[in-house]
Amino acid sequence: MNQEILNAIEELKKQEKRKFKQSLDLIINLKDIDIKKQPVNTSAVLHHEIGKPIKICGFLTRKTKVFDMVLSEPEFSRLDKKQIKNLEKDYSYFVGSAKLMPKIATQFGKILGPKGKMPNPSIGTVVMDEDDKNLEEIAKKLKRIVVIKLKEKSFKTSIGTEDSKPEEIADTFELVYHALLNVLPKKKENIKSVLLKYTMSKPVKVKII
Repeated sequence: MNQEILNAIEELKKQEKRKFKQSLDLIINLKDIDIKKQPVNTSAVLHHEIGKPIKICGFLTRKTKVFDMVLSEPEFSRLDKKQIKNLEKDYSYFVGSAKLMPKIATQFGKILGPKGKMPNPSIGTVVMDEDDKNLEEIAKKLKRIVVIKLKEKSFKTSIGTEDSKPEEIADTFELVYHALLNVLPKKKENIKSVLLKYTMSKPVKVKII
């Protein structure tokens, strides 16, 4: 499949250039699956950063400059529903202290949960150790992770930019594709189509062998 990915990237490069650096998106469309009855929820840890900036908010017992924002327990109740919704839109990931998780769930769960942004031990965003060194490692990991949580029969995520090396894009593509494939009940039979596209380009179909 690697060569098919590289061929698709070459096709994209032939399309009209834009005046800004475009993201490269992977789109996987599914078939013969009921997402409500067969939830799809997994993640892929990448070998390369995808060049997309992320912002991290921490729900911690201490302040730190490692994350873009940190909220302590006394600050939780000061936020109203609108402010929490804005928080969800502004931040890519939320890291929570294990000690505070019950209160985090109560205050933020209804808004962050449906968006797949609640602190989650499976991707390392629930922490016991709040030392800066550990938080720095978490921040580095989050720059190389793709969370896959489907609400419909289609998944879209950035896997790089138009300046990314084709070999790195192909590697990231395969990691994300196989992470999703592994949790599908019928594996390849659930894959309808796979596409690559730049932000403003027409999509190019990738042949799956």
